[in-house]
Amino acid sequence: MLRPEADIDAKHRAYRDTAWNLIAPLVSDESAALQLFSSQHGSLIKRRCDETGRSKRLAYKYLRQYWQAGQTKNALLPAFDKCGGHGQRRLATTPQSPKLGRPSTRSRHTGQQLGIRITPEIERKFERGIKRFYETQDGHSLRDAYDLTQEAFFHDGYAMVDGTPVPTLPPAEMRPSFEQFRYWYENHYRERRRERKARHGEQDYNLTGRELLGDSTQMAQGPGTLYQIDATIGDVYLVSSLDRSRIIGRPVIYACVDVFSRMITGIAVTLEGPSWLGAMLALDNVIEEKVAFCAGYGIEISEGDWPCHHLPEAILADRGEFEGTAADSLVGALGIRVHNTPPHRADLKGIVERHFRLANEKFIHFMPGAVARPRLRGEADYRLDAVLTLNEFQKLLICYVLDHNAHHYLSEYRKDEFMIADHVESYPLALWEWGVRNCSGHLRTLPQEIVRLNLLPRKTVSATASGIHFEGALYYTCELALREGWFAQARSRHTRKVEVSFDPRTLDRIYLRLDGGKRLEPCHLTPAASKTFSGRDWHEVVDYFALESQARDAARTGIARSKALRHAQQKQIVAEATEKIRAAQVAVGRQSKNARTQGISVNRALERQNERDRDAWRLGVTEPARLPPIPPPDAGDEEEGYVPPLSKISRIRELRDQEWNKK
Repeated sequence: MLRPEADIDAKHRAYRDTAWNLIAPLVSDESAALQLFSSQHGSLIKRRCDETGRSKRLAYKYLRQYWQAGQTKNALLPAFDKCGGHGQRRLATTPQSPKLGRPSTRSRHTGQQLGIRITPEIERKFERGIKRFYETQDGHSLRDAYDLTQEAFFHDGYAMVDGTPVPTLPPAEMRPSFEQFRYWYENHYRERRRERKARHGEQDYNLTGRELLGDSTQMAQGPGTLYQIDATIGDVYLVSSLDRSRIIGRPVIYACVDVFSRMITGIAVTLEGPSWLGAMLALDNVIEEKVAFCAGYGIEISEGDWPCHHLPEAILADRGEFEGTAADSLVGALGIRVHNTPPHRADLKGIVERHFRLANEKFIHFMPGAVARPRLRGEADYRLDAVLTLNEFQKLLICYVLDHNAHHYLSEYRKDEFMIADHVESYPLALWEWGVRNCSGHLRTLPQEIVRLNLLPRKTVSATASGIHFEGALYYTCELALREGWFAQARSRHTRKVEVSFDPRTLDRIYLRLDGGKRLEPCHLTPAASKTFSGRDWHEVVDYFALESQARDAARTGIARSKALRHAQQKQIVAEATEKIRAAQVAVGRQSKNARTQGISVNRALERQNERDRDAWRLGVTEPARLPPIPPPDAGDEEEGYVPPLSKISRIRELRDQEWNKK
């Protein structure tokens, strides 16, 4: 009722003025008796009705409305918005109920009702059709979903056509129209969030359809509070620094970005796939002095151009490299909290994701060999345009980072009241410097050697008698182990478990972690292991041991068959020898155990002489002659001719025969 006169509809004003004209004389100051003395109401109202020709019921209605609503003229405005069933559904009980609204042209010409009314039962069929045919990832349009719903829920049965059951649809006038289906869906059932999730999946909705009510800057209270880290495949092909005619593929780019200032605090460009090794190099660059780092690539800067060489309080990653055990040392030894985003939620670390896109837009897509878009048919191969080596691309990336930190204007950065009061410019370097001065306490530094030790992958190994056993046949030794006698103790007692860190790029050294990762002891390969594995890559050695394991596994069938053959041959030979010894025992008669074990030395000497005669080398003879066995001496031969003296062998044979005859 408290509205300006111009905001009131003309029809409503006319209604109000008509009512006011009826009761105005009754509620004026001169008619105070109407308000004070109820006994005079009737006569006064009757006299006013006789003057205007209006009914007493209407006068009483206006008076009551006037008094109840504050005794103002606008109290007589009509409340048409409260009339009828506002917001209530007007569903029919049967489809054949009279239709509402203006009839169609055809219905007016024929005089018949065309179409049906929507009932609760029809709405339930609509809902089933929407869930089955529209709110799915099949991509059906609303018209297709309507057609499929008609065929599934509004048919009169099936007819066989060429052996295929086909739904029989009633006439169009007996079915809901597409306009009714669409009106019901858009006005009574449609829910944008549910529709988007059902048709495109929850992952797509979270990335491109959800509401944007927060800001990543709210997660950081100052420089170093939170870094975001991520990796991407660079959209450019590189050539080898050893032979520029060889194309080596695309690099992997790692970047660390400070959430508070949007400052790029560390980068790494490597040919290693996205792995802990690449993340390790990026984190190492985070704490590296940037003046020396840039000087290594021929770029001279001052400390103020890139003043980032600090450890963050927390790191936000994407469940890749920072979800394994390699990242545990960041929490334990370096005191860095590690947060991982849910799967397929790159939008939750959109700051670093946006930096990759900016790098592509600003310089990568303009480099020779860049992958700016899919190659068209017949177009030249962009890979053949590659001219940059890995170091040259790294140098270009450093130049981009320096330009970004100093001159990239953050147009959408939300400053707080203190930044506004200090007139801080929206550049990453300016925000970083302001944050260091006013939000200190989040930046930490540690010796680079200790940080690197805790960034290296870790493994628990055993100190054995042969050395510190690591990955297959790799053994290491160190001064601490030799001084404390680890290897000698391992021969008489149980092996010692120790934790080591290793660099996957080389296996010449590993490092013992002492004092919880705050001190290290270098270990080098033992002389035996260094002959084979010195100077090798960790992945090469792992591959070698994996191939050896596969070879052993593949050889199991041959080994089993060879054993089976050997066992069969062994059984056959033993069985034949057993039969022969039994036959020999039958020939000489039954012997005692003592009799069989006597004369072993004599038997051995005879057998050795027989072996010598049989296997002696006879050089210069085409076919080695085999000496015939010496027959036993005959008593009749001793009386004829010359009898040579007995040799030692003859005497031994004689003694053997005597022993046999005794038995």
